[in-house]
Amino acid sequence: MSVHTPFMRDGAIDYDSLRGLVDRGIEAGSTTMLLTYGDSLFSLLTDDEVAAVTKVVADQAAGRAAVVAADRIWWTGKTVAFARYARDVGADMLMVLPPDWAGSCTADSFVAHYATVAAEIPVMVVTNVFSRSQAMGLEVLRRLRDETPGVIAIKDDLVGAFARKMALLLHGHWAIISGGQKQNHFDLIHYGCDGYLSTFVTFAPQITQTYWQAVQTKDWGEAARIIREYDMPYFDYVLSVKGGFDAALHGTYEHFGLSQRWRRPPYHSLTDEQMEELSQLFVDLKLS
Repeated sequence: MSVHTPFMRDGAIDYDSLRGLVDRGIEAGSTTMLLTYGDSLFSLLTDDEVAAVTKVVADQAAGRAAVVAADRIWWTGKTVAFARYARDVGADMLMVLPPDWAGSCTADSFVAHYATVAAEIPVMVVTNVFSRSQAMGLEVLRRLRDETPGVIAIKDDLVGAFARKMALLLHGHWAIISGGQKQNHFDLIHYGCDGYLSTFVTFAPQITQTYWQAVQTKDWGEAARIIREYDMPYFDYVLSVKGGFDAALHGTYEHFGLSQRWRRPPYHSLTDEQMEELSQLFVDLKLS
C-alpha cells in the first residue's frame, strides 16, 4: 500500500483518516505501508509534518506491517538525521530520493549518499532520480548491489527498457517493486519483479486480491483480465483528470468514505462535477 496523506478542507492533515487508511490496507492483506515523496504529498508538507506522518503510520502499523519511510529530497546530512529518526519511531526502511537539481550529482556522489544513509537504516532506491541518465542509473545500481549491503530494495517509476535491465541486474539481490499500476508489474514479472504498489488495495481490495492470486498461481490470462477490466479503465480515466491522477485518487477515497477529497493549494481538488463523473466510473466498473 502506498500511503496517501489525507487532508481536511481547511488544509489540516486528517490523522484519523490516515490511521484508518493504514488499517484498511493491512486488513486487505498489504504487508507493507510505503510512504513516498509523491503519493504521500511531501511536496505539500513541512519537515515537521513529514516526521509526524511517519510516526503516525509507524505507530498504527506496528507489529502488523513493515513501514517504509521516505525522505524529502534532502542533502546527505539531513537525510541521515531523518534516517535515525525514522528508525527510532519504528520504520523498517527508508526510501531515499536524493536531490539532483541541474544534474548536480555524479555516480560517485549518488553511491556515497545511499551508502551513508544505509549505515543508519536499510535503504530502498527509487528510480525516478535516474531519469536524466539511465546509463548512469544502472551504473549506480550495480555499484550499490556490489558495494553497499544496506541497500536492499528498489521501487521503479521509469518502466520500459530501463526497468527490465534494472530487474535483471538486481533480481535475487534486492526486493523489486513496480509503481502503482498492475500493468507495469505485469510487464516486469518475468524479469524478476517481486511486487507492486496497489492503488486498489484500500478501496476495492477484492481486485488486488484476485490479481495477486492469479500472479501466485501463474494464471496469466486471469491477471491480464483484471488489468483489462479494472486497471486500464481506472488509470485511463484518472490520468486524464484535470488536476492529475492524485486529485482523482483523493476523490476516490472520498467516494468510498475513506477520507475527504481535499488537497492543499495550489494543488487542485476535484469539483462536485468531477466527483459525479468519478462516481459514474465506479458504477461502470461495477465497483459501486
